[in-house]
Amino acid sequence: MASNQQTNPAIGELAKDSASGRIGVVMDKVGGRVQIRPLTGGTEWDAMPDNVVALSAREELSARLAIRNGNSRSAL
Repeated sequence: MASNQQTNPAIGELAKDSASGRIGVVMDKVGGRVQIRPLTGGTEWDAMPDNVVALSAREELSARLAIRNGNSRSAL
């Protein structure tokens, strides 16, 4: 039976910080906070666990497509 309950994203998964609206990759959970790295790399930011949510299928597809497009542009 499928559950309607949403789970927190695991380390390595894409997630959204609902407080800031930013999307990134969950890197770690330290000191009661979740560390998320931007999709393009760079410095991680801390988010409260209650604000970190899994992406919808549409959001995840859009994020992955943006990453691929960015990678193809940088190769030119």
